[in-house]
Amino acid sequence: MQSNLKNSATGPVRVYKAGESFFEPPGNQHLVSENASATEPASMLAVFIADEGAQLTTLASTSTPATPTKSTPTELVDALNLVFGKQKSNRAVHAKGIVLEGNFIPSPTASTLSKAPHFQKAVPVTIRFSNFAGIPTVSDTDGLANPRGLALKFHLPDGSDSDLVTHSFNGFPAPTADELRQFLIALGTSGPGVAKPTPADKYLAGHPIAKSFLESQQPPPVSYATLTYFGVNSFKFINAQGEEKFGRYRIEPQAGYHFLTPQQITNAAPGYLAEEIRQRVAKSPIRFTFRAQLSEPGDKIDDPSVAWPETRKTIELGFLEITNVVSDSDTAERALLFLPTALPDGIEPADPMIQARGSAYPVSYQRRHQ
Repeated sequence: MQSNLKNSATGPVRVYKAGESFFEPPGNQHLVSENASATEPASMLAVFIADEGAQLTTLASTSTPATPTKSTPTELVDALNLVFGKQKSNRAVHAKGIVLEGNFIPSPTASTLSKAPHFQKAVPVTIRFSNFAGIPTVSDTDGLANPRGLALKFHLPDGSDSDLVTHSFNGFPAPTADELRQFLIALGTSGPGVAKPTPADKYLAGHPIAKSFLESQQPPPVSYATLTYFGVNSFKFINAQGEEKFGRYRIEPQAGYHFLTPQQITNAAPGYLAEEIRQRVAKSPIRFTFRAQLSEPGDKIDDPSVAWPETRKTIELGFLEITNVVSDSDTAERALLFLPTALPDGIEPADPMIQARGSAYPVSYQRRHQ
């Protein structure tokens, strides 16, 4: 074993040479590891020490075989950097945001869908609203700010976290991680100085779903609190009786849907959304209703680019109550890592894209902390 291994748990990234070892205490979250050599293979022997009868768990499991992703997590982040520029201290995408705190209060029907702990009792939540682009200075009224993001970190009773990543568009530009990378490369290699038809022109001509994603965005909202957010990836929910259902999250504003008028857009400050949400939550808690849209036979479980019909049944899971902005949002943003593969017993990924996103996010996290 001639190559090295990069490992990151709770400390800084370090390179380990053949024969060296490391130890992670119970409860630590292993964020990212990768082969430090581009020419030699690497292998790692892991030894777990646990109480007798204890069950080992991982961040992700899948109920259906996933099609292997050819694009590596690093290549996916590189493709995002090609579009928005390489970030040294910000996320590769959704770089501009604000962090708040609150609680998730489950409804009585939530436990009928899943035995997940936050579907049984209320838990505290860390919330991050964001704009889409990997540009921390993007104006809130810029088209690149769409779709808006809502990421959630549920703090579970056992001390672990469960994460959820959503955005304000019911769909995704590509069905797979490999196709997403091709879409990003096409965008990143196009621009004002590129001869027509550009790589983006050619790609969008043959990919109407990606074209619709770019052209069907909403106008700037009055508030982050006046949008619906969609979890476009599918999950398998298992309740205490072992019953299984597939579903997708949607998070609906109790304040209703409100967007800026053309005149308001002209007069809006570049960072009006953060200021608006600060003022709104200072007056009273912000509430969103949590639902799960359930699939029916024939619905695409493993393709986030295809929205399910609105006629599909939804089940109310509870509501999100946002109570305050964290005291130092910028510091909190830098420290936060949302992993869509961080799931408790009772919820499993059903879409291979979840694993691809869960592997790419730590790469972006690592880069902005180097």
